[in-house]
Amino acid sequence: MRSVLVLAGGVGLIVVFGPVFAPYEPTMINIPNRLSPPSGDYWLGTDALGRDILSRLLHGARWSLGLALLISLIGLCVGTVIGLAAALGGRLADWIVMRTTDTFLAFPDLVAAVVIAGLLGAGTWSLIFALTVTGWMRYARVARGIGLSLRTRGYVIQARLAGVSPWAIARWHYLPSLVPSLTVVWTGMFARAILGISALGFLGFGVQPPMPEWGTMLLDARLHMRSTPLQMIWPGLAVVISVLAINLAGDTLRDALAEKHTDR
Repeated sequence: MRSVLVLAGGVGLIVVFGPVFAPYEPTMINIPNRLSPPSGDYWLGTDALGRDILSRLLHGARWSLGLALLISLIGLCVGTVIGLAAALGGRLADWIVMRTTDTFLAFPDLVAAVVIAGLLGAGTWSLIFALTVTGWMRYARVARGIGLSLRTRGYVIQARLAGVSPWAIARWHYLPSLVPSLTVVWTGMFARAILGISALGFLGFGVQPPMPEWGTMLLDARLHMRSTPLQMIWPGLAVVISVLAINLAGDTLRDALAEKHTDR
C-alpha cells in the first residue's frame, strides 16, 4: 500500500512540478545545436530542431501521464456505472450490457482506438475519446460480477424490501465492496492508457506537434534513429519505466488486498 501512495505522489509531482525544473522551453527551436549529444548545457541532448530533450520529457509527462490519468479515471467512472446498471437493472439490462461489452472486447484495444481516432481526426480530444471508448469494459465486468454476488446478500434484500432506491443501494452497499477490486483494475488500465497514448502519438493520431508528448517525441525521432538513437531511447525509457512502476504497484496492491482478505 505504501508503494502505491509513493507512486501516486511521484506521478502527481512529475505531472504538476516537472515543467518547473525544465531548463528550457520545450518548443524553443535552436537549429545550430540540432542533434547535439548529451552535454553540460543539454543533459540528454537535443532533437532535430535543437530542442532540449530533457525539457521536452519533463513537459511531456504532463501530457502522457496526465492524459493517462484522466482517461483511466473517466473509464473507471463510466465502466462502474454501466456495470452496476447491469447488476441492478434485471435480465434485459444485464444482457444488453454484457453483449455490448463482449462486442467491444472482441477487438484489440489499440486497433479499435486507431480506427476511432482516424475517423474523428488526429488531436487530443480524439485521443481521449478513442482510449476511453476502448477502456471502460474491464471496469464494467468487474463491477457487474461483484454486483451480482452482492445482490443476494441479506442486507441488500432488506434494503430493497424497505423501498430503498437501486442507486442508493449501489451507493451505500455496492461501491464500498467495489473499491478494492476496481483500484487494482485501475492501476493496470492506467498503465495501458500510457501505452495507448504513446502508441497513438507515434502513429500521428495523438497529441499534435509541437506539444512534447512522449509518443510524439518518438515519432519525431524516427528519422534519426540510426544516427542519433538517444532521441528515441529517452522517451522510450520514460514510457517503459512509468508502465513498469505502475504495474509493480498494482501487483503490490493486489497482493496486499489478497493477504488482507485471507486474514479475514
